[in-house]
Amino acid sequence: MLLCSFYDVGKQKHTERQKIYDKEGLILLAKQLKEVRAKKGFTQEKLAYESDITLSQIARIETVKSNPTVSTIFKIARTLNVSVSELFNFKLGPNQ
Repeated sequence: MLLCSFYDVGKQKHTERQKIYDKEGLILLAKQLKEVRAKKGFTQEKLAYESDITLSQIARIETVKSNPTVSTIFKIARTLNVSVSELFNFKLGPNQ
């Protein structure tokens, strides 16, 4: 959930934003990425090398220590030769 608060300073309106972090979604994405990567015969090292993403970034995504950008997901999907929807082939629980 994105939380915003607005306040006025003179005539300018400013917004403070909180980062979005959906742990459940990231856990499910990590699990799905590991499964797809293994099914395609990729190690973390091979995926990192062929996608030009650092090995530490791949590891952080798969251990839910990173919230990857959409562009990173696109790059991973292209490297694995899968659709983006295959990486997101899981069902989220309801909002809390």
